[in-house]
Amino acid sequence: MQADVFLTKKIRSLVFILLLAAVTFIAVVITEFNFAKGLSSVPKALVWSFSNFYPDANAMKKLPNIMDKLQQTVLVSIAATTVASILAFFFAVAGSTATGFNPFLSKISRGIATIFRNIDIAAWSMILLFSFGQSALTGYFALFFGSFGFMTRAFIESIDEVSSSSVEALRATGAGYFSIIFQSVIPSTIPQLISWILFMIETNIRNSAIVGILTGTGIGFAFNLYYKNLDYHSASLVVIAIILTIFIIEWVSNFIRRVIL
Repeated sequence: MQADVFLTKKIRSLVFILLLAAVTFIAVVITEFNFAKGLSSVPKALVWSFSNFYPDANAMKKLPNIMDKLQQTVLVSIAATTVASILAFFFAVAGSTATGFNPFLSKISRGIATIFRNIDIAAWSMILLFSFGQSALTGYFALFFGSFGFMTRAFIESIDEVSSSSVEALRATGAGYFSIIFQSVIPSTIPQLISWILFMIETNIRNSAIVGILTGTGIGFAFNLYYKNLDYHSASLVVIAIILTIFIIEWVSNFIRRVIL
């Protein structure tokens, strides 16, 4: 019996691999992608990068301006994430099967979260650009809407997974709705919620570079400006600053998870 189950799983895995290989082959044929040409261009790209894409003395003079743009980007990312997380929590409570007080409102909450989550941040940037123009507010709302959709979904799953049993126990004792929220949902899910918020801050700092390019704000605008002016040395300094910032934010996030959570 166990041998038959093992054989069935092996056949399914083989079929999946073959289907994946077939889809990959079809995609290569349709897009006319040339593996040999792609691989042969890697050494040339590396030579060009080491020859042109590195900070020089002139680029270091622009470091104060780059750090100012980077600070703006980080603060906007944190602000958008924290405000979106507050709103996402209320929508998650309304949309969760464990705490939802109305099936119709629960479906609406989940539907709104799905819509916001499935619209890419780049698309939000372009949509909002027509309303707010090239400003920090455009970048803020693009990150806010993207964060809201993602975190609402994540919060709903966290509440459903962690709080179901404790919510049922409190309901059996006759506890009120708000007592259930404050005595069960928040205490039991707060570690997961904080972890999702920290993850979203990291993600938004990465996404803010793309948002800045599209909206003409923050560190993304600085990179786009230098790159279009063929100032590759300054553009490389922007990339290095972003990478170091992401490493620092990730280290802080991991420290908070390890020590506080």
